[in-house]
Amino acid sequence: MEYKWMIREKADTDNVEALSKEINVNSILANMLVNRDIDTFQKAKDFFRPDLDKLHDPFLMKDMDKAVDRLISAIQHKEKILVYGDYDVDGTTSVAMMYGYLSQFYDHVDFYIPDRYKEGYGISEKGVRFAAENNFGLIISLDCGIKAIEKVKLAKELGVDFIICDHHTPGESLPPAVAILDPKRTDCLYPYKELSGCGVGFKLIQAFAKHQGFEETKVMAFLDLLAISIAADIVPITGENRIFAFYGIERINNNPRPGIKALLVKSRIEKDLDISDIVFKIGPRINASGRLEHAKASVELMIAADLEDALTRADLVDTVNSARKNFDENITREALSMIQGMEEVKQMKSTVLFKEDWHKGVIGIVASRCIEKFYRPTIILTESNNKATGSARSVFDFNIYEAIAECSDLLEQFGGHKYAAGLTMAVDKVPAFQEKFEEVVSSRIKDIHLKPVLEIDDEILLDQLNYKFYNILKQMSPFGPGNPEPIFCLNQVHAEDVRILKDKHLKFNVVQDGQVTKPVCIAFGMADKNIYPDEIIYKMLIRKMRFDLAFEIRENTFRNNSTLQLYVKDIKFD
Repeated sequence: MEYKWMIREKADTDNVEALSKEINVNSILANMLVNRDIDTFQKAKDFFRPDLDKLHDPFLMKDMDKAVDRLISAIQHKEKILVYGDYDVDGTTSVAMMYGYLSQFYDHVDFYIPDRYKEGYGISEKGVRFAAENNFGLIISLDCGIKAIEKVKLAKELGVDFIICDHHTPGESLPPAVAILDPKRTDCLYPYKELSGCGVGFKLIQAFAKHQGFEETKVMAFLDLLAISIAADIVPITGENRIFAFYGIERINNNPRPGIKALLVKSRIEKDLDISDIVFKIGPRINASGRLEHAKASVELMIAADLEDALTRADLVDTVNSARKNFDENITREALSMIQGMEEVKQMKSTVLFKEDWHKGVIGIVASRCIEKFYRPTIILTESNNKATGSARSVFDFNIYEAIAECSDLLEQFGGHKYAAGLTMAVDKVPAFQEKFEEVVSSRIKDIHLKPVLEIDDEILLDQLNYKFYNILKQMSPFGPGNPEPIFCLNQVHAEDVRILKDKHLKFNVVQDGQVTKPVCIAFGMADKNIYPDEIIYKMLIRKMRFDLAFEIRENTFRNNSTLQLYVKDIKFD
């Protein structure tokens, strides 16, 4: 895929110079920090030294006092409490956290995850009736519920109260719950708006523990699950989320709970885990159960009490994840061939594909894979319970949720955010939806949205790449939305000692005029990449043609010897 390089504009020179002197870093690092809105000594201190004492008071969240009072009342009266969560990573980590915390001191608590295929996303009528029939007096919903007006009404009629912990954007009306915790409520003054669903649930147990005078350490023990939710749900790693992610990852690396330890073993992660490991290795395994079978298995893994039990459960999750990969690859091939086979579809600004027998559990992944090949807003639909149901994924800076909302007259249900959404409609409405969605996208989308953007922090010289520089970069982690991993570029360089690894990767030393340093570069999957129809990168490199290089800096350790390597993001020849 060809990228459009976007080098960030230089920050204000006076701010950069002032920060450079205040925290004793070079101008490249100071410029990066100012561009991330870290432009004072205090902000830099908060950024480089995350502090749990800087977490916001949970009682600043609207309805938190009501939620805590209702939870205390339920415990005092020995009511049965049902912890209810969605089947994705955010939902299952939320449930594992809330159930895991409450069950330490309260016996009358259980959890419920809806079946993706029989019940669908969010609060289901089946789930509400299950609670009522089994004498649960209180449901705590996590990562869902903000739009479940009718289901919460039904629960109320059946004598079941709701505490809703959600982070999605509310509709015009709110459900009749006892308490609704959602920082995106227009009447909520909570200072940080970007919590994950698990993050909102964490604030509830934090508030409950604070009110009851319980040990804070028992709350902080769940930061590992919270960090996984933050990474997998792709919420901004800024502000409070940065503190959560920093200490949650530290906990995973130093003292993982049995379920997470088992996932690390199955993922073959032997080094310190980072956000990308969660996104690409841990998250998909937790997600797999909900995609193909039932997400209850993932919750049971995360609350496992000992490693032996956890490893057995992780085996099952890993097997399901392997099956998920096969479904995902087969359906992706089919979807791409559908686009390739229709010239008019290839020319569109959006992709909306429907096939009744595609597996509902992997259509979100397939949408992302299609974007890798045809870079545009994409919706993949399949048939489930006699309805067309789908997953939407977007491209850089295009709000797919708003585009779907403009087609709401054709939909029965939809929800999501800027880059990902879910939707349901009658099967016979699919052709009309395809047409209208294309009209909406075509009217809103700009040319810049239709080419993947590689955001580059700064141009650099090879001799500036040293361990002092890298060690400061490392302290900027954890990386993710709002704090992306730094990408730099080198101009007018050439390659030496070019090799092909495993028939598909490139390894070479990069050389720049006037610079002594010649670091090793690794270019994954680029051995046979075409720059022009009849010219591959490998042949151009061995001819020592000049090029510009975009890269990330990593540390490579082999036989106790560590060196800095450049991980190639893109190569542009003159």
